[in-house]
Amino acid sequence: MKGLIVLSAVFVIFVMPTSLVWLLGLRAEIPNWMLSVFLLAGWLTVFAGWFLSQRAQPSLFPDTSPCHGISATPVSQYFPPDSFCRHADGELRTVNGPDSKFVFWTAAITTLAMPIAAVVARRRQHA
Repeated sequence: MKGLIVLSAVFVIFVMPTSLVWLLGLRAEIPNWMLSVFLLAGWLTVFAGWFLSQRAQPSLFPDTSPCHGISATPVSQYFPPDSFCRHADGELRTVNGPDSKFVFWTAAITTLAMPIAAVVARRRQHA
């Protein structure tokens, strides 16, 4: 029963939105490669943002939190996604490096650029 619930959740959260975007893109005559890039960049944006904002939180394994053992409180920021440790002096220090932030922003910009590129491609097709 638990497996069926997990399978249903995966279907509703991932498969349905992805297939809906894919079918709408095909109906709008957007090239397949643009749809693929848009979907991959979109899901990468979602997962990278979730990872960046939750990295300091001691959810499953408190010992793995960067704030563990230094008497700091984990703090999450959801946009732009980042995690901090609030130290005793009140200073917020990020736990995410520049590489992970670069991955998020690259994916986010690509996700935003693909619909614009699709509009341009479609206008060129019909012109």
